[in-house]
Amino acid sequence: MATFKEDQRKNKELLFELFARVGSALANPHRLEILDLLVQSPRTVEELASLAQMSVANTSQHLQRLKQARLVVDERDGQHIYYCLADAAIARLWIELRRVAERQLAEVERALDQYRSHRSAFQRISVEDLLSGLNRDEILLIDARPEVEFQAGHLPGAVSIPVQQLPARIDDLPDHKTLVAYCRGPYCVDADEALIILAAHGYTVKRLEEGVAEWHEAGLSIERMKVEE
Repeated sequence: MATFKEDQRKNKELLFELFARVGSALANPHRLEILDLLVQSPRTVEELASLAQMSVANTSQHLQRLKQARLVVDERDGQHIYYCLADAAIARLWIELRRVAERQLAEVERALDQYRSHRSAFQRISVEDLLSGLNRDEILLIDARPEVEFQAGHLPGAVSIPVQQLPARIDDLPDHKTLVAYCRGPYCVDADEALIILAAHGYTVKRLEEGVAEWHEAGLSIERMKVEE
């Protein structure tokens, strides 16, 4: 007959096996990219496959692993099935995982510089200075992400101008304001690409490193509304 201590040991091991299930689900770069995308907005498997440049079959397999760990859930909307994060805590987990990697792995900074080759080309703006500038009507805040992500949640006062649409809308922008661009956070190039275009047209520009996830984690409000026509 098993002793109390033996039973206790088995129960403890079971707990850590369950924790490891979450860790195992996260231990894949493709699944982390899927989580990063789902932080922004719900997506279909086809949309995720296109954005992550994977086959639909592979994307579906990764989503199943994330579902098994209860990190994502799926919801049917008409003919489509959308995947989303199972809990807001998962976005915070993703942010904290990145922070740990940034602190412990010097390679992260070097890899980020290579990925965002214009990372140091533009002045950054703090959240505090952004809010102050918006209150004084001195800043136009541009959300450079796809419109579906803007609709799912965006920073207060932001206007949706996906980077692909920016050249066609450049003449509509005010020349007396500082134009601040943001996208999915510090690991996204859309805002950098938008700033390159804006600066080439003579606008005063700055980059906001924080995205919706970082903004929400800081306890700041997020707006959800339809994109302006």
